[in-house]
Amino acid sequence: MGSAPAVVPQRPSASGPGPSSAPLGRIRDRLQRWTSSSGRVLLAAAFCLIGLQLIVRTWVLANGYFYWDDLILTGRAGTYPLWSGQLLLHDHDGHFMPLAFAVSWLVTVLAPLNWPAAAAVSLVGQLAAAGAVLRLLLILLGRRPALLIPLAFYLFGPLTLPAFAWWSAALNALPLQFALAWVAADALLLDRTGRRRYAISGVVTVAVALLFFEKAVVVSFVAFAVVVLCRYVDGRGFAFRAVLRRGAALWSGSATVLLVWALVYFAVAGTSAGTAGSADMSQLLPRAAWAGVVTALLGGPWAWERWVPSAPWAVAPDWAVWAAWGLLAVAVIATIRARPAVRPVWLAVVVYLPAVQIPVVLMRAGPNTVDELMMSLRYLADAAAVLTIAGALLLRAFAHTPQRAVAANGDRRRARRGATILATAAVVLFTVSSLWSTYTFGRSWSEGPTKTYVTNVKSEFAHWDGVPLLEQEVPWNVLNPTAYPQNEASRVLSPIAAPGAFADATERLRMITDTGEFADARVWWNRAVVPGPVPGCGHRIDGRLPVRVPLDGPMIAHEWTAQLNYFADRDAMITVGFEAGKKVEVPVRAGMHTVYARIVGQGSALLVQGRTPGLVLCLGTGPVGVASYT
Repeated sequence: MGSAPAVVPQRPSASGPGPSSAPLGRIRDRLQRWTSSSGRVLLAAAFCLIGLQLIVRTWVLANGYFYWDDLILTGRAGTYPLWSGQLLLHDHDGHFMPLAFAVSWLVTVLAPLNWPAAAAVSLVGQLAAAGAVLRLLLILLGRRPALLIPLAFYLFGPLTLPAFAWWSAALNALPLQFALAWVAADALLLDRTGRRRYAISGVVTVAVALLFFEKAVVVSFVAFAVVVLCRYVDGRGFAFRAVLRRGAALWSGSATVLLVWALVYFAVAGTSAGTAGSADMSQLLPRAAWAGVVTALLGGPWAWERWVPSAPWAVAPDWAVWAAWGLLAVAVIATIRARPAVRPVWLAVVVYLPAVQIPVVLMRAGPNTVDELMMSLRYLADAAAVLTIAGALLLRAFAHTPQRAVAANGDRRRARRGATILATAAVVLFTVSSLWSTYTFGRSWSEGPTKTYVTNVKSEFAHWDGVPLLEQEVPWNVLNPTAYPQNEASRVLSPIAAPGAFADATERLRMITDTGEFADARVWWNRAVVPGPVPGCGHRIDGRLPVRVPLDGPMIAHEWTAQLNYFADRDAMITVGFEAGKKVEVPVRAGMHTVYARIVGQGSALLVQGRTPGLVLCLGTGPVGVASYT
């Protein structure tokens, strides 16, 4: 008979089998399950990438400030109440964006011209958009390492960077990116499950996105294309009818929203077009594709140029552009040869990119439009979301193609490790390339006078003596005259100016310098009030009829400042204006004084009229012209 197997005694635990060991064991088991679960590790990696993006984008915002249209939005928010049609229904260069105006109003009221508050809104919007993209990628690819490749492209690709850094553009672009990803995900889930909640969610998202940016009209069409292409790369053919039928609630609801929105849009914004011809379009579109989209596929453009007050534009090196085109051509040929089912995906991208840019070119191009307009890339932010979806569909085509049988579990593990290594390398290389592009953009974007100007004006208003300022335009490199009248100081600075800070007339002439300080000013003698006919009085204003006060020459239509040197027998109110133009009310005080009035118009004389019964006012000579600080 064989000997019995030896029994090895177990060493008792130092702590014994007491109750304290059970919780520790459960925690250890949970940690082991977490670390052994590739899906959870993948989600953790995705969340880390999103966290890294927010850190990088926070740095970008820290190097930026309010720019151009931002000041128009905050100025209108400081001028009009929230529910004013002049605020919410304002036609902003053809844009219809009531919710963007509402958000800017809320931020401006809570934190007037406070850049950290505005930046926080952009970061929240970016986080929401990144979450929507991750949700869509999980639906398309599942918890596979390859998911990190399109996610990293969206998170760090420079295509979304210019629109994100510019606050007013971010209020348009981020809701659109969110909607593109969210509604596409809802459409896929509705097609799979038939649950009505996904149709409701998608329709609501489309409606909200349209109120932020009219370009959201493409959202439903992109979602439909995603479902059709997803079925096709899975080998189920172009099931247009099936997609229409299963998603009928979403498509019909979106169509209703689009119809109602279109009626309101055309009533408010109407239609407008630039003066571009085919030559302009033939230059602007290729430039955007040549050095913008294509280099962005590799994390480019790596360099930016700028002349203030324009936005930075991409200036990728020629060799890098050619290299990007070459790699793109190789990728297209290789993927199509390996998986012919991906041809419609590439075709959809080729159709989408120019199709959504043509309306921009038609509205913005013209004889004064430079080619660098499209190279600023802010009009291509939505392309990043679409390219991310296309990349996920390409990866799905490979993942869902029947593979050769694998003989051993070890081979499967090695294949999985290989895919993980490849995905990690692609993510790291693309992220490093994109971070360099982000760094060079941030340095270029940090240039500008607006921060110094607004900061100094805030300080001056904090110590304001109560004497009003006359209206003037802000410096051209803060907001130039093409934005008139939105570039007037009373509008731009309305969120931080005290009530009564700006008036049509003042007894102390001061102006805001280009750096934001208050400085005493004087009136140039472009023209002068001629001596009056009344001895010892000059021009006598003593009745309710206007008195014509001649100048020593005609003045063209413009904004002018009149220095009125007068003697009045009482405190009163008079009106002053040119023969053609708006009349302004000017307060006068008893005695001999000087008051400065800002009047807009043209003519060879001033019309002065007393508004207070019994007033007798004598007006002497004085300059009428341009006000300037000394």
